[in-house]
Amino acid sequence: MSETTHLVDTPAGPARLTIRARGPQWLVLGHGAGGLTWSADILAAADAAGDLGWSVALVDQPWRVAGRKVATRPPVLDQGWAAALSWLRVQHHPQWLGVGGRSAGARVACRTAAAVAADAVLALSFPLHPPGHPERSRADELRTPLAAGLPVRVIQGARDPFGRPEEVRAVLPDGADVVEVPGTHTLAAPETVAQAVTDWLTRHTG
Repeated sequence: MSETTHLVDTPAGPARLTIRARGPQWLVLGHGAGGLTWSADILAAADAAGDLGWSVALVDQPWRVAGRKVATRPPVLDQGWAAALSWLRVQHHPQWLGVGGRSAGARVACRTAAAVAADAVLALSFPLHPPGHPERSRADELRTPLAAGLPVRVIQGARDPFGRPEEVRAVLPDGADVVEVPGTHTLAAPETVAQAVTDWLTRHTG
């Protein structure tokens, strides 16, 4: 699948979108708070969407484009993400838009889903709380898109110190869409992630 790369101006500096444009349904994914490369689980999710004929965009936040190794503050991340999504809508006019990411990227997607007019959210390794500090919960962020009526799928490592699957389920409404996969905060089996993403996206393919 061919890729194109675009630098998009945002209030935080240029963001980079790596786009695989195929069909009218889109999955847009963001990265975590550390490192300058894409993780195996995000790439597995992107490939799963592409195999279904979906268009995919990977969004590098401005701090990564600038070569820094540590993420900026959440409000700045949200600004960069929202500007990238606005550009995508103008340029590609998605008919259905799923947003998501891993860890910090999942938090950004949840916080901004309603504002960017997303149709659903995919959260990989949602960091429910810092390790060892369940009292510092980010459950409100995870519940934000649900409160706006948007479906959310959480794919969580069975031994994630930032929140095990049962902890995530406990802070969400009954019947919440939480899929347990092998791993810690690093999801150990990309093929399992890909299957969970395929199952989720298939519901929205029409």
